[in-house]
Amino acid sequence: MKKNIIYVALAATTLFTMSSCYDLDRYPADKLSAGTFWKTQTHADEAMMGVYSKLQNDDVYGIYFGLDCLGNVGMGYDNASYQSIARGTTDARASFYSNKWKALYDGIARANTVIQNVPNVNMTDELKARYIGEAKFMRALFYFNLLDFYGGVPLYDETTVIESDFNNMTKPRSTADETRNFILSDLDAAIEVLPDTWDASNSGRATKDAAIALKGKILLYTKNYADAATEFEKVVQGGRHELYSNYSNLFKQGGDESSEMIFAVQNLGGVGQDYGMPMTFYMGTRASFGSCWNNVMLSTDFVDSYEWKDGRPFDWEEVVPGFTTSQKIKDATFRATLTSDKKAVASYPADKDELLAMYDERDPRMQATVILPYTWYKGWVSNARKDCQYVVGPTGAANENNGMIRVNGNYETYVYRKFVAEYDMNGAINNRADTPINFPIIRYADVLLMLAECDNELGKLDDAVALINLVRARVGMPGINSGAAWLEARTKDAVFERIRHERAVEFAGEGLNYSDLRRWGLLTTLNGKTESGFTGTKVYYTRSVTDRDYLWPIPGGEIDKNSSLTQNPGWN
Repeated sequence: MKKNIIYVALAATTLFTMSSCYDLDRYPADKLSAGTFWKTQTHADEAMMGVYSKLQNDDVYGIYFGLDCLGNVGMGYDNASYQSIARGTTDARASFYSNKWKALYDGIARANTVIQNVPNVNMTDELKARYIGEAKFMRALFYFNLLDFYGGVPLYDETTVIESDFNNMTKPRSTADETRNFILSDLDAAIEVLPDTWDASNSGRATKDAAIALKGKILLYTKNYADAATEFEKVVQGGRHELYSNYSNLFKQGGDESSEMIFAVQNLGGVGQDYGMPMTFYMGTRASFGSCWNNVMLSTDFVDSYEWKDGRPFDWEEVVPGFTTSQKIKDATFRATLTSDKKAVASYPADKDELLAMYDERDPRMQATVILPYTWYKGWVSNARKDCQYVVGPTGAANENNGMIRVNGNYETYVYRKFVAEYDMNGAINNRADTPINFPIIRYADVLLMLAECDNELGKLDDAVALINLVRARVGMPGINSGAAWLEARTKDAVFERIRHERAVEFAGEGLNYSDLRRWGLLTTLNGKTESGFTGTKVYYTRSVTDRDYLWPIPGGEIDKNSSLTQNPGWN
């Protein structure tokens, strides 16, 4: 299973230790020698796993979940949540702009190295073609991320030989269309040779469906709905993927290896094999394994957007009359009284039972995703299991040692349950920065909702609704247009709003919301949005979003090195 692929990747990382400084016009000569290394299929595997290992880099997919804090799903603090971008206080020299740029080009360089050298390996032509196709899929994925965040970028393919060319890598930016066409060409080549499936020992490697789904996604982002739909339909009709039966368990060990995961970052943990992503570190709380930071949290407005189980829009006034206009009522709804030593709850809010009952009557994805006030979490405190409750008491009073979730920074906000380790995962987690849960890049629910979006744009509203309903049915939510007036969606705009809502609640914590808002031209609707806690007592920050934020800036340091690079609009 995924252990095999990761163990090879661990060994392979040493092959690329000099590549961390890669940028457009400087790259230290690689220490690999084609005369001594590129001989066997094992060598090809090790090099290919070195390409895959780049996915876990913080600036590639390692903290991709934090991008939700730039959309309308999340909020947070410090660099893991990109809060300075949300506040509008960055410039083109901010480190996260240059770090992502360099990390993605490093991945491209690794893929190019494979494509250059695999033809010399002693294995069949069929295997050589498959490995080259696999590397082209990965190169396409890295370039797609560059295109998504920066627009058109300089294109370096396998004709660039790092050892001889790194001092002359000063190409100008290609246009967005040129960059996109390059990516699509790579994906077409990958689709021709990638297998439908891999054996168990190679689970997690790129498949034909992964390449087809990524091609569809790129065409969708270009608003080429007809061609995108054709690609998504190939995945659906192929029958190799299905929705996993349990939404909550999809983001735990076992479900994370289900057929719903079309392509995912493979993560591993445990003593001596820390090779995961920092989901628990940045999404967990002080009650989580390793005492974590909850840098990435959920927006109060977003959590309020989860529907009732019957599909009605949620309204606090229906549950607690006066809630939205009275701070006193809001405090009475959420705040408990602690004992004088603050080690236990003296009295819960009078409406605690009503709160818990309300949670049970909402879209089940809410409780699967969010730790809500007065619900329980399987914590790990003082190196032992400890069930902890999210108690809202005096600021700073909650403490995991006393069985109460402590939210770092004393934020009174909703925190993540999704992707966060429970207890010590039966020994599977050894380091808070290495959560052994696979992180989805493309999963089947995403394909269904992207296909629904295409169908809606093409005027096939009934088909779009049917696809949305497949995703809703997995968690027991009623179908759109299934009877009640609040479920009606009979126009293109109405169906789009359903798709927009469904993508937000389905993919919370997966980082997709930010790109969705940008490609829909809706990012600037967040300008002026305040991020506050559910108690309403404090505004943590106010969003500042302008037209320039639809693309990240070309890093200032790269322009210093390569004068042929031009800057994106609104940045200097």
